Amino acid sequence: MSEKRDYYEVLGVARDVEAGELKRAYRKLAMELHPDRNPGNKEAENKFKEASEAYQVLSDPQKRGHYDRFGHAGPGMGGFGGGGFRDVGDIFSAFSDIFGDLFSGGGPGGRRGPGRGSDIETRVSITLEEAATGVTKEITVLRNAPCATCGGSGAAPGTHPETCQQCGGRGQVMHSQGFLMISSTCPVCRGEGRVVRKPCSTCDGSGVDQKEEAIQIAIPAGVENGSTLRLMGRGEAAPRGGQAGNLYVVLRVADDERFERDGADLHTEIEVSFPQLALGDRIEVPTLDGPAELEIAAGTQPGDTLSLSGRGMPRLGARGKGDIVVHLKLVVPGSLSEEEDAHLRAYAKAGGQRVSPERGGFFRRKKRR
Repeated sequence: MSEKRDYYEVLGVARDVEAGELKRAYRKLAMELHPDRNPGNKEAENKFKEASEAYQVLSDPQKRGHYDRFGHAGPGMGGFGGGGFRDVGDIFSAFSDIFGDLFSGGGPGGRRGPGRGSDIETRVSITLEEAATGVTKEITVLRNAPCATCGGSGAAPGTHPETCQQCGGRGQVMHSQGFLMISSTCPVCRGEGRVVRKPCSTCDGSGVDQKEEAIQIAIPAGVENGSTLRLMGRGEAAPRGGQAGNLYVVLRVADDERFERDGADLHTEIEVSFPQLALGDRIEVPTLDGPAELEIAAGTQPGDTLSLSGRGMPRLGARGKGDIVVHLKLVVPGSLSEEEDAHLRAYAKAGGQRVSPERGGFFRRKKRR
């Protein structure tokens, strides 16, 4: 860059910025522009260097004072190129609080270690009754587990992983990019800081071996269809002693022909007759723990709903249960006996209601043919 930009402008801060805000501004830029996150992007690399130089100056009270008085031409304004850092350790020491999570393992002396194992997903079906009460299910999972022969180390019995000579066990190696020293994952140990000279014959040095495992799963009361349970560390084991992944259990709650579920409430439809609605009655209603009686008041209308309070599903993570909501469906007979026909016509006549002509005569004779 032939012409240096103002350091405050580079970091996007005011000239009276305090140290804490200055650090946050630089940290944000550094995370966006770091070469490890923008491989091959020369523009991002240059901006990263520019921001690093600006912060190196403005974070030092003495250098900042010189810069505020004299600008880039002032004494001691050599930036990184002015010999401000004697070696690689100095640069990371100066910025350790800034770059702690940008460089895998936090710069020299830190290492990434073994990677994390993969997550596993499986599905389990339960009934509505099991979802209402909670249940323990045993499932079988085929997963990578720590090798029984080497204990997960990846080294043959009687041997141990050795410290990587390339990176000295840090898992990171340094290389220069212009006037910056950049940390990257060691190509020999792949960031683990250790190498296995004599691999275990059972797992070929991976430290894991595939096996079938039975796992008990406690399913809480109130779960819904599609709910997912997470079992920490029950997924794939990681190579050579790393953190295991998680096991995710997706629940399928089977449909129940008696009910339609809406959260904690259960809806059911009961067929009733006109006399039951008009005169009132006690009807039997299904519940999760056996039939229950429900009273229909005289004059209840078709389509009305009644409730059995607290007889529905448990509220997951909360107290109490939902309701069973009963939808009353009026059923009209498809045919009537002569006696039923006569009584119904008498009822209609008493109420002044208009109905079709009496059956018999032509219609009755035609039906008999």
